[in-house]
Amino acid sequence: MIKEILTLGDPRLYDISAPITEADRADVPGWVTDLHDTLMAYREKYGAGRAVAAPQIGVFKRLLYAYMDRPYVFINPVLTFPDDETYVLLDDCMSFPGLMVRVERHRRADIAYLDENFTPRTLRLEGDFSELIQHEYDHLDGILATMRAVDNKSFILGQMKRDFG
Repeated sequence: MIKEILTLGDPRLYDISAPITEADRADVPGWVTDLHDTLMAYREKYGAGRAVAAPQIGVFKRLLYAYMDRPYVFINPVLTFPDDETYVLLDDCMSFPGLMVRVERHRRADIAYLDENFTPRTLRLEGDFSELIQHEYDHLDGILATMRAVDNKSFILGQMKRDFG
């Protein structure tokens, strides 16, 4: 079901999400369906959107959903960074469509998580996929891209090139 996306200024976006427990297991498929439906509706409306975090639709659990070449479900993800290489890019967010924020992200990340079957997995993320999951992961900790701006002149309305090298 398509859910309302919480938008910039909603104080709930700054809440820290709780881990998904065995008691939540029966709810996970419904949450994943809601995340998928909401992401697809956003894509249809705005022509953008690659991933969404559960707190953006009011589910304050550690759950991420991405749809790129295929669907990705990340339950209780943990990010680590194999090196210090970063880059600056313009980041956008479904919680503030039309606003771009210049942020610095790691070029590579490793993610440990449970998949939709609660099977432990790990994945090496690079480039666009790395920055995308870092963005979504921040939502789980109540952090928005606006809070990661590289400086106070890093806010741009409209579409521009994402990577500043």
